[in-house]
This record gives sequence, structure tokens and C-alpha cells, in this order.
Amino acid sequence: MKVLVTGGAGFIGSNLVRYLLGEGQSVLNLDKLTYAGNLSSLKDIESNPNYRFMKADICDSDNLQNAFEYFQPDAVMHLAAESHVDRSIDGPGDFIQTNVMGTFQMLQAALKHYRQLSDEQRDRFRFLHVSTDEVYGSLGASGLFHEETPYDPHSPYSASKASSDHLARAWFDTYGLPVLVTNCSNNYGPYQFPEKLIPVVILKCLRHEPIPVYGKGENIRDWLHVEDHCRALWRVVTQGALGQTYNVGGNNEMRNIDLVSLLCEIMDRLQPRKDGASYKGQIHFVTDRPGHDARYAIDASKIDRELGWRPEQSRETGFEQTVRWYLENRDWWEHILNGSYQLERLGALSPH
Repeated sequence: MKVLVTGGAGFIGSNLVRYLLGEGQSVLNLDKLTYAGNLSSLKDIESNPNYRFMKADICDSDNLQNAFEYFQPDAVMHLAAESHVDRSIDGPGDFIQTNVMGTFQMLQAALKHYRQLSDEQRDRFRFLHVSTDEVYGSLGASGLFHEETPYDPHSPYSASKASSDHLARAWFDTYGLPVLVTNCSNNYGPYQFPEKLIPVVILKCLRHEPIPVYGKGENIRDWLHVEDHCRALWRVVTQGALGQTYNVGGNNEMRNIDLVSLLCEIMDRLQPRKDGASYKGQIHFVTDRPGHDARYAIDASKIDRELGWRPEQSRETGFEQTVRWYLENRDWWEHILNGSYQLERLGALSPH
């Protein structure tokens, strides 16, 4: 199949592009190359004859029309988004523009393309909108997010993703565009931009700097390895029922402080401090993020039951593999840190 991937130079996107090529698909990677888009994440596949890259903004309808006319995709996997909660607190406008208006432009371009296809091509065409469990808000001590959980977003990021989810479903109901939606839990793994929790912890350890943990570290997240997520996304595109939503989770709930402590223990083993002390001594509790949701947890039984997908990575394998990747790929993250991003705190809100 010919698959148009938006945001394919980002964390999940680059892993997805690599996965699709490994499955024998042809990929057009459409990415604006903002701060989180990094073509060095795709250096190993850039000469693959089934891979093409186009620098384009999903908010630019002319760019999108050119991409669809040039590539004639059989499927769209729409991942391009502003995705960091802290950045959405500091600058919500970019999130509304990219996540809401950009998704609108993608749906319009895909619909125009879809209407020009033959009946046989229409039967095959799919538009997958990739979203987050943060649209559901915050859970208490028990319970899980399922596909019918009411939306209750609490940050500019999650509100913008909730809006884009509603748009995608509306284009299915109103115009018949063959849309599918996925909502996933927190991803981790190779090529994650170093503003996110897991790479921040690893790199702070290496720099012998304080490891920031919000509040008391009691917020709970479900952690999904990015390679498991990529398998799930392709399963939804190829086997999912049109108009349906599938939650994708890692069955891997952890308090933030427990995750940080585990990463420190792995670092103690793989890259011990010269003074023999544990990296846990670098943990530093900081003022909590505004509107910080207490707990996310995914019920992924639908995608298991209907499509036969379940995560392969466990807590024991996934986090150690990820730490090893960052230790073995210093050139990748050092190149990023030599630029404008230096692991600074984002999303604290100015007192003024």
C-alpha cells in the first residue's frame, strides 16, 4: 500500500515510517520539521526506494493537495501534531492551529482525494487519526478509559486533540470519509524528543543534574512502547471497522516517582556513577504542572478482542531497552541538545 504519514519525522512518526517500510509498504512522509521533527531519526532508511519525504505544513491546503495528487495514497496515517502539554501551557495558539485547523485541512484534502477514486480504490482507502488518552481527562484511583468514556480535557493540548477527534468522526458521519480513530497512552522508546519524561531522566542522570519530578510524583500513567503502538496503528488501518475508535494501551500503569526510580536503577546498572552513588539521589521534586491530571489508564480490550493486538514489550524489557538505546545513540540526542532545547522546564506559567 501507499501510505501518507503526517508527522513522520517526529517520535512516533519516525518509528511508524520505519515499521511500515519493514512491512513492505510505500511511504510518503509529510512533515513541517518543527523543533520536534528530526530527519536524523530516519537516516537509516532515507535511501529506501519505497520512502519519500516532503516538507510541508498540514495547515497549508495547497501543499496538501500537491501531496495527494503526487502520491495518490491508499491510506493516510495522521500523526502530525503539537504534542507536549507543557508547551501548550506556554503557547496554546500553536496547538489550536496545528491540531485543530491542521486536522481540518487534512480531512478536507483526504475527502477531495477520496471522491476522485474508483469504487475499488474507495473500498481500500483509510484515514487514521491518531490521538491521545488525555482527551478523557483524569481518572480516580480505580477505573479505566474505554472507547465510550466522555471527553473531559484539562490542558490546551488535550482540548485541541479532543477537537480534532470530533472533527475526524464528523467527517465520517457527514461525508462518508472512511475514518478510524485511535487514542493511545503515553509512548516511550527510541527517538523520543528529550523534553519528555523518560529521556529527560536518562539525560539528567548522565549530566549529573537534578531530575525534576512534578509534585510528589504520584501522578499515574500507562506506558506504551512505541513499537507496540506502531503495530497497533497498522492493525487498525488494515483490519479496523470504519468509523470506530480503538484505545491502545501498554497495560503498564506506574506512578511517575516509581518510573523515575526504576530508570535510575537501570542507569545504576548500565552506566554507574563514578562515585558509586545511586542516580536516585538526583531526584528533585518541583512545583506541579497546572491542571496536571492525576491518573490515566487505558482499557485496550477492544483492540485485543476485535483485532488481536496486544503489547509485546513488558515493564522488564521495554524500559531497559529504551535506556540502552539512549546510551548507545548519544550522537542523536547530543545533536538536538546542541540546538535551542536544553532540557529546560516548560509549562510552569509566569506569575505575571
